[in-house]
Amino acid sequence: MDKWVLIDGNSIIYRAFFAMPPLTNSAGLHTNAVYGFTTMLLKLLEEEKPTHMLVAFDAGKVTFRHEGYTEYKGGRQKTPPELSEQFPVLKELLKSFGIAQYELAGYEADDIIGTLSRLADESGVETVVVSGDKDMLQLASDHVTIALTRKGVSEVDRYDPAEINERYGLTPLQIIDLKGLMGDTSDNIPGIPGVGEKTALKLLHDYGSVEGVLANTAELKGKMKEKVEMHQDDAVMSKKLATIFREVPLENKTDELLYNGYDANSLSDMFRKLEFKSLIERLALPEAGGAGEVAALAVPTYKVVSAGSLDAGALTELLTQSESLYIEAIGENPHIARLVGLAVAGGDRIVTLTYDELMDKAVSAPVRAWLEDEQAPKRGYDLHKAELALSWLGIELRGVVFDALLAAYLLDPTESSQTLASLIQRQGLASIQTDEAVYGKGAKLQVPAGEVLANHLAAKADAVRRLVPLLSAELAQGHMTKLNEELEQPLAVVLAGMEKQGIKVNPAVLEDLGTELEKGISQYMSDIYTYAGMEFNINSPKQLGDVLFEKLGLPVIKKTKTGYSTDAEVLEKLEPYHEIVKLILHYRQLAKLQSTYVEGLLKEIRRDTGKVHTYYRQTIAATGRLSSQFPNLQNIPIRLEEGRRIRKAFVPSEPGWTILAADYSQIELRVLAHISGDEKMKEAFIADTDIHTKTAMDVFGVAAEEVDANMRRQAKAVNFGIVYGISDFGLSNNLSISRKDAARFIEQYFTAFQGVRAYMDTIVAQARKDGYVTTLLERRRYLPDIKASNFNLRSFAERTAMNTPIQGTAADIIKLAMVKMDRALRERGLRSRMLLQVHDELVFEVPADELELMKTLLPEVMESALALDVPLKADVSYGDNWYEAK
Repeated sequence: MDKWVLIDGNSIIYRAFFAMPPLTNSAGLHTNAVYGFTTMLLKLLEEEKPTHMLVAFDAGKVTFRHEGYTEYKGGRQKTPPELSEQFPVLKELLKSFGIAQYELAGYEADDIIGTLSRLADESGVETVVVSGDKDMLQLASDHVTIALTRKGVSEVDRYDPAEINERYGLTPLQIIDLKGLMGDTSDNIPGIPGVGEKTALKLLHDYGSVEGVLANTAELKGKMKEKVEMHQDDAVMSKKLATIFREVPLENKTDELLYNGYDANSLSDMFRKLEFKSLIERLALPEAGGAGEVAALAVPTYKVVSAGSLDAGALTELLTQSESLYIEAIGENPHIARLVGLAVAGGDRIVTLTYDELMDKAVSAPVRAWLEDEQAPKRGYDLHKAELALSWLGIELRGVVFDALLAAYLLDPTESSQTLASLIQRQGLASIQTDEAVYGKGAKLQVPAGEVLANHLAAKADAVRRLVPLLSAELAQGHMTKLNEELEQPLAVVLAGMEKQGIKVNPAVLEDLGTELEKGISQYMSDIYTYAGMEFNINSPKQLGDVLFEKLGLPVIKKTKTGYSTDAEVLEKLEPYHEIVKLILHYRQLAKLQSTYVEGLLKEIRRDTGKVHTYYRQTIAATGRLSSQFPNLQNIPIRLEEGRRIRKAFVPSEPGWTILAADYSQIELRVLAHISGDEKMKEAFIADTDIHTKTAMDVFGVAAEEVDANMRRQAKAVNFGIVYGISDFGLSNNLSISRKDAARFIEQYFTAFQGVRAYMDTIVAQARKDGYVTTLLERRRYLPDIKASNFNLRSFAERTAMNTPIQGTAADIIKLAMVKMDRALRERGLRSRMLLQVHDELVFEVPADELELMKTLLPEVMESALALDVPLKADVSYGDNWYEAK
């Protein structure tokens, strides 16, 4: 039996956008609406098992309804760009699913679905219509069920004619009359003023239809009679507007609705692009599209030999012929990863060592000596992680000259999967067996012995050997060889040194702070219960929602798939309405500090070192920024005093030493001033004027002494917003102002700083010509959608073109400073150690006899890292702990 599922695309993606929390991939593309839509789609496929499927979209803003009523849907706010950019992504995703989609100029998605559901009904085909719009209820019949989203997009209420009668006492067609009488503010359908759903239902129960009500106005009384008589034309027109047109010329579109399932490889590629990793696992999709299906090309044959089967001389000779090195460590955190073994490819042989062989010094002595030889060049894959894993076994890895992972990242920083299997497949090389196939997963993880493991390690070493020349050539072609050799590769060594060194944490400080936080949390809980008039679970969104919106009657800002939204954005908007909201916000902040940072950091302190050892990832952020993991030391909150005090626990590892920190002042704005050449911005930085005050002066047209705190706050928001490509929607949220005011503010900014506007126009034009943008150090980011015919895709690419050179250059500068500072320490024979990089800040521990020198040396190196038209500025501070060094 056939079964059709028809989805109202505009309605569902819109609801998903506002129901789901903000979500972006590493390229900066907003994906929350697409993710919500996808989860709904997967549930439908599983539960409904459709034979035919269609997602219908509105084709444009003007439809045939505007011919009779130009104000139809007037007054609607412009779709936020964060949502607009997701429409083309959703349509691309639907192609990967193999699901038909359709739109037709002059008609709405409702009309397309209405027409198809009529055709299905006439043929007796079971049909489910999925939407968030109650207008669709008019389509219900014996064969057509309407599924209206209830909580977000994942849960629905199902309506057939019986359910509509039970709920409203109406037939499906009377839903049109209901809208005719009460109108619809979302579509700007007027109806009869003052007639809500309750009144409209009573009128329909009495008179059956809009026409019946109008024919019996003599029976109405008082103001109701007056309203109905005065707005008869509005009621008739409103009913017409609310009527779904079911005769759309679809040109045999029903033939295209057949659903044959999705192609796993195509869907995997799309999910990887969007970084929906959980969905890849949920559907057991291949890690990379077509994995295991690429035809193996002719590759060099090699012999796999065990290090234990060779004498020291033969092993040493093979190592001198090394073309590639692969080191296998299972687990994402290299500080605790399980080292499995390694393989070295040279000539027609690949030598392998298991973990046990590596730990046997009698067998591994030549290999250990080679690994630690600075003069022996190593070319491999993810050798930064390997260096850390080896170091905890007492083995140092030196002499790395090329890392395929770093090279691949530079060549395409937006690619979400840079696994070795993905890299060789994208290069058209033969596929290798997946790690999961060899080792298993989770509780089933088990390292195989003997030939199976040796062959797996050897295959990876051979894959690296074949990748290196290809990636090297691509780097040269993209003018990024220097960037790789003089910045990223040396930085990997610097980072590994910092990570191995770690930073000492005083657990007593954290425990004392935890005790204080617990007292504060307890007091906030007591105060919240007092205002609520009852005790409840503050951490339960459902119970909190019931208290705020039902018991206290606060206005509902947003709903989610599980009920009322009580996220931070909602609570911030509710703060003026009731004192309890401020208490809840503070409670949450303290509770997060306690659980995530106090308790979390205590768990991360290694017993053997008394330190925490983070892991810096170079290949995550598309802008070139570093990411910190295990633990993330870049996210310690410093807005609250309680959060800043967490830094008191970070102390020198040597008695009498000092924590010294320096951070760049407004580095991204200084880069913007240099790149744009805007004279006003350059003058401000050269004169060391506060840039936010200067911006407020130019935007508001006032003197410096007239700039108040609010003006400076707004100027600061737009300054940094410009750097990050903020929209009027985003700025309005940040400043709690209307989108119209936000748009005007942005326009005033560009009028004041015309050099910035000229830069934005120029860089977009250049990106359109080249297909990519670069930082000052030639870091490249490709923008395949810069010429897209779709407005939303093109707009996102244009915003990326504007901000990538700024953010990327700022990231390059602090990386340069780290490499140069490390070199300066070694050249001077200093004992001072670089410990952390946190955004634009570098943290060191310094012995007493080097403090005065470091107070001068550090800012000198940071400020001279890269020559700009405006001065770089680094502010230095120091103390007995990280807190005091701010």
